[in-house]
Amino acid sequence: MSEKENDKEEKKPIIIKDATDLQRLRLEKLMKNPEKPVLIPERRKEKTLPPPPDFVRNVMGSSAGAGSGEFHVYRHLRRKEYARQKCIQEKSEQEKLDEEYQRKLEENKRKAEEKTAKKRAKRLKKKQKAKIKAKIPKTNTTETKTSQSESESDDDDAEHSESTAEKDEVQS
Repeated sequence: MSEKENDKEEKKPIIIKDATDLQRLRLEKLMKNPEKPVLIPERRKEKTLPPPPDFVRNVMGSSAGAGSGEFHVYRHLRRKEYARQKCIQEKSEQEKLDEEYQRKLEENKRKAEEKTAKKRAKRLKKKQKAKIKAKIPKTNTTETKTSQSESESDDDDAEHSESTAEKDEVQS
């Protein structure tokens, strides 16, 4: 009896309330038999008008050949010309949008590289400071102060000897 009850529970109709339920149902159907090949449809091709001819022949004005039979020829040629002009305008607009998109991509890429370079420099600077701190041993603060004062006095002596040497050169 328990098997029959399980079958009844499984056979209950599934109510699809939104797109998630539909997707879940499709995935469950696919997973029942994973070895079965799945058909993936190709993308639809965009519908476009055939490209209009570059050269327009038999061009006439609205008043030229104004006979009753010629009006339909004029109207047909006018439609072809408008289609050609529309196609040219759409093409130029698309090229303009593509160019703007590429420029924007390059701009974003450049900004990202600048930001990365700035952060890299900051990291390297921090790393250098850490190396310098690691090199200086932290024994006693009094010892470091005395060593600093000694090095400053050595620097003063070196500067004094350099300045006297320069004075001697200038005098001779």
